Amino acid sequence: MPLFAELEEPDLQKIARVAVPRTYPAGTIILREGDAGDTCYVLEQGQARVTRQHADGRTITLTNLGPGEIFGELAMFGGEVRSATVEAVDDVRAVAILAGDLKRLLNEHPEIAVKLLSALGAKLREANARISRQSFQKVSSRVAGVLAELVETGSRRTVTAPGQPAEVVVRSTQADLAQLAGTSREAASRFLATLQRAGVLTTRRGRIVVHDPPALHRYIY
Repeated sequence: MPLFAELEEPDLQKIARVAVPRTYPAGTIILREGDAGDTCYVLEQGQARVTRQHADGRTITLTNLGPGEIFGELAMFGGEVRSATVEAVDDVRAVAILAGDLKRLLNEHPEIAVKLLSALGAKLREANARISRQSFQKVSSRVAGVLAELVETGSRRTVTAPGQPAEVVVRSTQADLAQLAGTSREAASRFLATLQRAGVLTTRRGRIVVHDPPALHRYIY
């Protein structure tokens, strides 16, 4: 995991003594918005979806998480309630670390603190990029951009022919994709139909199979 990649074996053993392996079947709520929390998690395998609920009852997808990413880390800064819900998209394996244990690790190993700040910075950049897309880009460009990002954390890649790009399975619904792109489900579906006619992807129940990932970038401007 990138967060602990530079630690020596004795230090990794310290983490292993306080880290608790967790497994969550697909569809399980790992964290729930509004609940108290004192534990952060590092995703080892699988994908998770981060959502927030609007006051009017709508649920908005904020981002998807892939292996190596940390979540729930705000629990170590003052014991605030969970700011979002995290749900396992497929079967998830993670490592849970209590906020107090992580604070001690940060005090002993400043290099971990630097990596944690880098991870938080990446989340902030992603949020800024999402706001920028929603403010300046057309729907087609926003949807293509979100799909290109999700491809990077695709849960399964299959090489269909030598020299051809690998197909990527994106485990997100069209509604999730629309929320991430800041548009309506109908508008996102129309653009996905265009991409399907062009042979770039195929939409299936609960997932999107991207046949030609590099082609998505032709639609981002």
